[in-house]
Amino acid sequence: MKDFSGRLAVVTGGGTGMGRELVRQLVAEGCHVAMCDVSSAAMAETKRLCEAAGRQQGLRITAHVADVSDEAQVLRFRDETAVQHDTDKINLLFNNAGIGGGGSLFTNSREEWEKTFNICWGGVYYNTRAFLPMLQNADQGHIVNTSSINGLWASVGPRTPHTAYAAAKFAVKGFTEALIADLRMNAPHIACSVVMPGHIGTSIVANSRKIQRGTGSDDIAAEDVVQTRARLTTLGKDVSVMSDDDIRTVIADRARSFLEEAPTTAAAAATIILDGVKAGTWRILVGDDAHIIDGMVRQAPEQAYEVDFFTDLAARVGWRVGS
Repeated sequence: MKDFSGRLAVVTGGGTGMGRELVRQLVAEGCHVAMCDVSSAAMAETKRLCEAAGRQQGLRITAHVADVSDEAQVLRFRDETAVQHDTDKINLLFNNAGIGGGGSLFTNSREEWEKTFNICWGGVYYNTRAFLPMLQNADQGHIVNTSSINGLWASVGPRTPHTAYAAAKFAVKGFTEALIADLRMNAPHIACSVVMPGHIGTSIVANSRKIQRGTGSDDIAAEDVVQTRARLTTLGKDVSVMSDDDIRTVIADRARSFLEEAPTTAAAAATIILDGVKAGTWRILVGDDAHIIDGMVRQAPEQAYEVDFFTDLAARVGWRVGS
């Protein structure tokens, strides 16, 4: 699919980050878009940015509040898309929505673990199931599932548990690769791609915290302070001299640095993804760090979770190691 003009794309998580940038760039190329997110305000800002660019004339951009981990809400999103776009077909499905959290089976709650897993994996599954008939009705279709570099390397460091997110992203990667044969046999006009970003400058750290706590607020909850104290202790830091406000500063700085100091912006990531779709690439690595990590894990899989491996990796990709 080398031209998106006049097509209809569905984008989950369209309110912020890569989802927002995908919507903006698709609209700029003349594509109609139906997006969903849990935040209507965030989607309103995405629409405003599209309108400010002045390229939305004649295009239909719809916003739908939906939690992708809830199949009933996903089905409602699909039905609203059909009605508001007056169609029974779509051409592009970007399963992009995701959050972090639930890193440990020991120190995180089951609720937090399953929320992360169900959004990052369940959202991909439910939306693919829901929109597959509309993709089948189109002359050409493409499913784009966002995994992560954590879909081939289940770590963010040897002393930081990362089980829920990594498990979900491995599932997304495996599902998409298995879809290649399934689509080839049963719907050959539909292609699929798995996207594996490295560190992309988004608000996922701050947004995940808000979604996990169910507050929608930027306030840092007491539970986050407790968890961060425990994590810093495992990293060998003396937290006895740190007040709760000091811990909150650490948490806020981590969210800020993840957004502002990333080697790849969300806009650049969206461009790489869309270029990959146009090229028919089924495996889309996003960012130099993603390519480096992919190569290192392939070369030394037995060492991939050792301290020395991570130290070398962090130095090569320029990650700041510490808090």
